[in-house]
Amino acid sequence: MNDFIPPAKPIIGAEERAAVDKVLASGMLAQGSQVAAFEQEFSDHFVQGRPVVAVNSGTSGLHLGLLAAGIGPGDEVIVPSFTFAATANAVALTGAKPVFADIEPETYCLDPAAVEAAITASTRAIMLVHLYGHPARMDELRAIADRHAIMVLEDAAQAHGASLHARPVGTFGTFAMFSLYPTKNMTSGEGGMVAVDSPDLARTLRLLRNQGMEQQYANEIVGFNARMTDVHAAIGRVQLTKVDAWTATRQGNAAFFDANLESVVRPTVADGAVHVYHQYTIRVPQDRDGFVKALREEHGVGTGVYYPIPCHRLASLAQYAPGCDLAETDQAAREVVSLPVHPSLSQADLDRIVDAINTVSKAGA
Repeated sequence: MNDFIPPAKPIIGAEERAAVDKVLASGMLAQGSQVAAFEQEFSDHFVQGRPVVAVNSGTSGLHLGLLAAGIGPGDEVIVPSFTFAATANAVALTGAKPVFADIEPETYCLDPAAVEAAITASTRAIMLVHLYGHPARMDELRAIADRHAIMVLEDAAQAHGASLHARPVGTFGTFAMFSLYPTKNMTSGEGGMVAVDSPDLARTLRLLRNQGMEQQYANEIVGFNARMTDVHAAIGRVQLTKVDAWTATRQGNAAFFDANLESVVRPTVADGAVHVYHQYTIRVPQDRDGFVKALREEHGVGTGVYYPIPCHRLASLAQYAPGCDLAETDQAAREVVSLPVHPSLSQADLDRIVDAINTVSKAGA
């Protein structure tokens, strides 16, 4: 068998290592000048100059963003169930209640009609996810939020550089979180970036990430230690110079799959949307798990299933969803398979993936 093709592959090169060595040699390792520079560069690159606050993980970014926005006990925040648990976890950690709404089958993002139906007198916000790198339906979701005088919050963990009608994700909501985990479209090793719509919110976030203080020992509020280190920021700054080319490669790989895959349901891209393909996700309506096993064992092609258990069915979160019926979410969880689409793939890898998918799909797994 040929070498195994992994579903994801972080890219760390000589430039990233040199940047880390420079920070280590400086002796200034904690949050400092590298973090400040990374925040400004990320802001200019992705979110049209909005204030950006760097934190130690994407989950911390969601949690602190919610707290800074005033979310807490007694509040409800509408979220998708078809996403990683961190989205709902962050809501629960504030003492608020995550309320799960269904997704659109085409984009896997929140269905505006389901969101509208989930709103109650306690709803304070809609926290959407731009899943797999495809933007959610921001026009409709913003209109719903405006009618009900509630906030829009963006989980853009997988969507660096995605846009809708030429407006980048991360610029629609009160805040937006971008993850910098190793398998994301760019990484800092670990970390998150929170883009916000006001300087006041940015200041509150900076207090929350640093024990509630701007000046040492002058603590203003109760806060956390959620700082990003200069080591991580140095990696992120280098990756920021490469991410656009990587995104273009992902989009080219996706276009190759679109043109050549047979007998599977390929991803849909909504009108006016720019998909950055953190994942290239197909549907396999019959025996998805057998399909995945055959790809791995017979063809050496790795895949990912994101997400096999929806949040509303997890033991940790089911308490928030008694009697919850999310038909599209449950069906997606049974059928989705994400293929390798990362920038390290060679043309030979792409050909192998296509041949494997077409062979297994025609055989019925």
